[in-house]
Amino acid sequence: MAFFLAVALTACGQQPAPASSDMSAYDHMLKLLYKQTVPVVQPAALTALLQQSASGPVLLLDTRTPAEYRVSHLPGARFVDFDHYRETNLSGVARTRPVVVYCTVGARSEQVGAWLREQGFQDVRNLYGGIFQWVNEGYGVVNAQGTTANVHPYSVLWRPWLKKGTPAYE
Repeated sequence: MAFFLAVALTACGQQPAPASSDMSAYDHMLKLLYKQTVPVVQPAALTALLQQSASGPVLLLDTRTPAEYRVSHLPGARFVDFDHYRETNLSGVARTRPVVVYCTVGARSEQVGAWLREQGFQDVRNLYGGIFQWVNEGYGVVNAQGTTANVHPYSVLWRPWLKKGTPAYE
């Protein structure tokens, strides 16, 4: 039964949480941070969603601070300032459009994702592990000048979780 659940979740672009013995320290930290209010999507599944989405193009929302976004963000991401996300005008966005939110590790974006669900968005997911997981798995980020290796680590306390990329505060 567990096998079929894992296959079903994978087919939907969601990944089951790693088994306890397979969990890294990062996974354990995320398990403590996440409130399970928004389903997660793994970086590889997000890449597939961005390349082909049957229900329309995915709206990718970066929910960090302006400084973090300027250092780097996922290609095609729209900026939504976490400090003012409730003021974001999404009136022209169909509530059926798939939305993926992300931040540094996924805690702030989960809050924004829960709010989006309250606003009637039906398909909202949180990028598991945030931009750190994305970069740590080898996916690229950009800034205003193009492709970059720089990633804003949010704070020196979060910096150790960034295993790849170049920490940059601006």
